Amino acid sequence: MTLWARAQQLPPEPLAKVQAIYGTHFPLEVRHCLAPWLEAKIWSEPDLAEQSMFVEELVREIQVQAAQMTAPELFVTRMKLADAAKMLQATYGHAPHDLFSYVKNCLLTEMELVKTSTDSLYGGPAERKYGELLHGLQEVRQRVALAHQDINTLQTSMETFSLQYHECNKQKSHLNFLPTAGRPINSDYREIEACLRLQVDQMEIKLNETVIQFHRNTLIVVDNLKKNIEMLRDLQSEVLDTELIRWKREQQLHGNGIQMRTNLDTIQELCEALAELIWNTRQQVIKVNQYNSHSPLELRQQHYVEILKEMTNQITGLLSTLVTSTFVIEKQPPQVMKTNTRFTATVRLLVGGQLNVHMTPPRVTVTIIAEPHAQQLLKAVPDGQVKPPECGEILNNQGTMEFNTSNKQLAVSFRNMQLRKIKRAEKKGTESVMDEKLTLFFHSKFKVGGGELDFQVWTLSLPVVVIVHGNQEPHGWATVTWDNAFSQLERLPFAVPDKVTWGQLSETLYYKFKSQTNGGELSQDNLRFLAEKIFRCNLPLSTAELNAMTVSWTQFCKDALPERSFTFWEWFYMVVKVTRDYLKELWREGLIMGFIQKKQAEDMLSKCQSGTFLLRFSDSELGGITIAWIAENEVYSLQPFTSRDLTLRSLADRVLDLPQLQYLYPNSHKNDKFASFYTKQEKKPQSNGYVEAVLVTKLPDQFNSQTSPDSHRNTPSVQSSYVSNHDTLMDETFFEHLRALNPEQFDELDFYGTNSMEG
Repeated sequence: MTLWARAQQLPPEPLAKVQAIYGTHFPLEVRHCLAPWLEAKIWSEPDLAEQSMFVEELVREIQVQAAQMTAPELFVTRMKLADAAKMLQATYGHAPHDLFSYVKNCLLTEMELVKTSTDSLYGGPAERKYGELLHGLQEVRQRVALAHQDINTLQTSMETFSLQYHECNKQKSHLNFLPTAGRPINSDYREIEACLRLQVDQMEIKLNETVIQFHRNTLIVVDNLKKNIEMLRDLQSEVLDTELIRWKREQQLHGNGIQMRTNLDTIQELCEALAELIWNTRQQVIKVNQYNSHSPLELRQQHYVEILKEMTNQITGLLSTLVTSTFVIEKQPPQVMKTNTRFTATVRLLVGGQLNVHMTPPRVTVTIIAEPHAQQLLKAVPDGQVKPPECGEILNNQGTMEFNTSNKQLAVSFRNMQLRKIKRAEKKGTESVMDEKLTLFFHSKFKVGGGELDFQVWTLSLPVVVIVHGNQEPHGWATVTWDNAFSQLERLPFAVPDKVTWGQLSETLYYKFKSQTNGGELSQDNLRFLAEKIFRCNLPLSTAELNAMTVSWTQFCKDALPERSFTFWEWFYMVVKVTRDYLKELWREGLIMGFIQKKQAEDMLSKCQSGTFLLRFSDSELGGITIAWIAENEVYSLQPFTSRDLTLRSLADRVLDLPQLQYLYPNSHKNDKFASFYTKQEKKPQSNGYVEAVLVTKLPDQFNSQTSPDSHRNTPSVQSSYVSNHDTLMDETFFEHLRALNPEQFDELDFYGTNSMEG
């Protein structure tokens, strides 16, 4: 993001100050239309000779931009740019350095306003850190510009010495041609000789002074370059080891539903600035080394040879680290991956545009590798080509990176990859295929600097679990969720702790539920209920004591719940799934109590008037929700509704169907709470001339006498219903009718609870 783009996002008061910077001397339209060009030109700190061309280049760039504005709505802007070009040429044509200094001061003022506004208005650690990094980069940019001037001074000194040295040798040769001993020497000869010797002596003094000054300037340049490299190393460490790692960690937590806060575009902006400064500094070190190696013998300093060689290695190493670290997966592949199912991923090189990598676009290859090979890859990169053994076959696994000129991003999107085959590792003990973690290995190679530097880059995806059937998804997501939540930043793939605290796990469950239900949150009571379920006992503890208790991986997803055939995670997974697919609006409105024990629900309802009911998640049926109600001092519970049932008729409509249900606990009339969720039935015939049949939920006859006096409702003129505990008729004829109405949608229905609950 350019400085001007950030300035436009300022609040009104600082934005007005930015606008006030520009006026008749430098129109705001020029700043707006030439923002990237201006900033690149100013921050590059050109020398005086280059600055002298600033007005000419600026006017030319304005004319190019104006010529591209052919749309009628841009007519006024085009005219303003044309007028600005004429004005700038007339005003500053004879003083280009003045205009350069003026524009530079404007940009520095903008930067200060952006930094001040960011610190004061937002004040968050991330924003403050970004401001500090920008300030540090600007400081190094100015130092690199000064080093450029100092190196030019070195070159001038070296050229001056060469001229003086040549002239001195010329005068010495003249002395050598004077008459030698034995020849008559007159006064003219003596005067000429004395004059020549004086000139030679003076020249040698100047030469010595030039040598001393050259050595002094070289020392200053080398020390400054050392300092610049140190500053760049510190800044790069902050960007790569803090900001980029934070983004990667947020990306991993995002798989569990936690919102990302770090912007990859902002990190790219910092990385591009680093790439520019590191590259320029590297060229400066190389140039100084060349001066020291190829200058006259009198100017050479042997002790600088090793110093400059080491500096070259250091700055090249910084560039190599920057390039290889900024090859990142912008869009991760699915972490639970089903064979023979299409999936996507996007890889991006953050410094590709800055280093002109796109001039010869790299080709990226994707393979899938096992956990042990990922460990070996991170322990020590082998010599030569980086290519760990594959453990599967991926179709459409190659793509060429493309450069987007609008956002300056070099990336490749794989849109049609498909995992065809997978080779499993040998299992140990109670391990299953859903415990096995694999990763996608993205790798490429390219050259930078006209082939001067050769890079092999690679990166690993977040761990993935490969399944072959939908019923493996719950355990696959257990593996992925645990890894996303509890892995450490610096770890050997893909090590995770076997035990975590309940406080850590409850936070993970909270965000998982919230993200899957579009904002439906879990209360502290809900979380305590989940704790009692996973610990298999009542927990009369304080919140602090409860959060400090540890939960093992086995408790989480291996051991079955008491008197059940499923684990805690399987139960929670299916609750989240049914809520996401069918109940999220009811949950967000607080109409579902959900996480409550059956005994507790009966105790609560026993104190209420007849017809009071509540909705709770079933303990015995995966992904089931049941209705408990009181009638004639007796509490009943309906057989749980699952996704199969709710696909046919919504929960709100089922509440409407049953006259026995009158008051949502504790005492709200059901129509006051559920009316907006009822399905509106139209009595008029459809376009085919038929009146649509409506399926209605009924209870067995012995419960029909429990209807309250105010339970009347309007019913469709045509109904199709039957009694079988509670549910509607679902025979082969009915399913064939659904398929005939919409074959594609019918085939996508999840009657058996196998749809994915994506992270």
